[in-house]
Amino acid sequence: MVTITYKKAGVNIDAGNELVKRLKKKLPKIGGFGGLFPVDGTKYNLVSSTDGVGTKLKIAFLANKHDTVGIDLVAMNVNDLICVGAKPLFFLDYFACGKLDVGHAEQVIEGIAKGCELSGSQLIGGETAEMPGFYKDGEYDLAGFSVGIIEKGKEINGSKIKPGDVVIGLPSSGPHSNGYSLIRKVFSDVELKKYSKQLLAPTKIYVKEVLAAITKFNSKKQNIAGIAHITGGSFYDKIERILPDNVRVVIEKSSWKVPEIFKFVQEKGSVPKEDIYRTLNMGIGMVLIVSPDAALQIKKFFKGAKAIGYVKKGEKGVELI
Repeated sequence: MVTITYKKAGVNIDAGNELVKRLKKKLPKIGGFGGLFPVDGTKYNLVSSTDGVGTKLKIAFLANKHDTVGIDLVAMNVNDLICVGAKPLFFLDYFACGKLDVGHAEQVIEGIAKGCELSGSQLIGGETAEMPGFYKDGEYDLAGFSVGIIEKGKEINGSKIKPGDVVIGLPSSGPHSNGYSLIRKVFSDVELKKYSKQLLAPTKIYVKEVLAAITKFNSKKQNIAGIAHITGGSFYDKIERILPDNVRVVIEKSSWKVPEIFKFVQEKGSVPKEDIYRTLNMGIGMVLIVSPDAALQIKKFFKGAKAIGYVKKGEKGVELI
């Protein structure tokens, strides 16, 4: 049986991490979930994020369904902003195609507007680029740009994460918008169409509930010390990104029920366990690292949340058991 990995599917996470590492030597402030920009003369930081939908779009083309990928586009950006505690303010989109199909573009932009509504932000503009010969007929690409705001000194950056803290996982709505190059390598076009409803389920937007939790639990003490959006690099890379030195996170895989679509991908592609937990979210779309005193209350605050691990002293990193 042939083993399929994300790298064999054409995506090298290590290369992407290496690029960020090199860039950080010249631009030390990059690499977080959101870029902070202090507004002179005020008590606020602006926070920015940019992202796309990735090859999930290929399934939208295959299924001829274009009304949800706009939600994905917003979600991939605003879910990053809330990892530092920022409230999203506004959003801009970039829609590129070879030949403009007005109907498809309208559906996409309606999805973007819906995503903005769900995240409490405003769609204030965008760009439509028609580039003949650059994209295949019927295909397009999407990028998005979100800006949020947070009061200086109230950022959530992971620096206060400590041994004994609890890891809370918030359920995803499906694969969200990552790992689709692997999924497309595993499934045939017939299977992609068969499972298109599950595979095109829009990325869950966590903004309102996470911001409400921050307001409730961080008003006097930073009970929510770290937040990670589980996207490319999944549990290993995204959680490690927010950890201070000499702190290690242990994720207990048996602590939540993995949805069937992920199991099917893993079994059909004979994907190694470490690779699939570094590629797909496996049913957990957002992770909060919280103080043990408030862990039970915070878990109950979110519908479907699970305690999925803990923090211990050790070499910085993440291990799954």
